[in-house]
Formats: sequence, structure tokens, C-alpha cells
Amino acid sequence: QVQLAESGGGLVQAGGSLRVSCVVSGRTFSRLAMGWFRQAPGKEREFVAAISWSGYSVNYADSVKGRFTISRENAVKTVYLQLNSLKVEDTAIYYCAADRAEFRHIAPMTAVDFGSWGQGTQVTVSS
Repeated sequence: QVQLAESGGGLVQAGGSLRVSCVVSGRTFSRLAMGWFRQAPGKEREFVAAISWSGYSVNYADSVKGRFTISRENAVKTVYLQLNSLKVEDTAIYYCAADRAEFRHIAPMTAVDFGSWGQGTQVTVSS
């Protein structure tokens, strides 16, 4: 079992940047793919980005490709999401999630593949 804690959310103007982080407790972090999801008010939770345990496989939602970058730093058990060129529609609670399985080579993109979730961090983009 792992525990996840997100940080780094906040209020930013459209066009701006933000980096959110997720620190993971537990010894298995380096074996797990990690993902970011988001949920806007009145909408379902949606996939944003994911990175495999090795870091070699990354996947992004079409809506964030070219603007967001996911990365991981195993030494400090942290996964990051760099958000650039932010849009008002990026406003949401951003959740970090850890894969159910170890050593998955392809970064998963569906919520059912993730077994542990953080509490979320709010990102608000103003116009």
C-alpha cells in the first residue's frame, strides 16, 4: 500500500505555468507507473498524463499534449506535472495516482489501472 500527497496547486492566469508534485510513501514507488487525473466541477474525473515505472513510456490526454509534462524522480519518490500555457478549462482538482501493478512497461491511461489515489490539489486558471 502506498500513500500519495499532492502539492503545488494554486491560482494562475491563463497562459501561465504551474508545477504540481506528488510525494509517495512506501518502498515500491520505483516499480510503479504513476498518473495524473483531474476533475472539474460538474464533470467526471479524466486522465491527464501517466509515466511508466522506468520513465520510458509516457502518455498524455490530447487536450494537454504539448502543454503538460509528466516526470518522476525516484530518489525522492516524487512525480511531477508541469503545466504550461494554462487555459481556463484546465481548472480542476488534480489527483495523483499509483498503478495497481508493478513494472508495467506502458504507462496506463484508465482509472481502473490505478489502485492508490491522493487527496488532490486545486488548480484554478483565471482569464
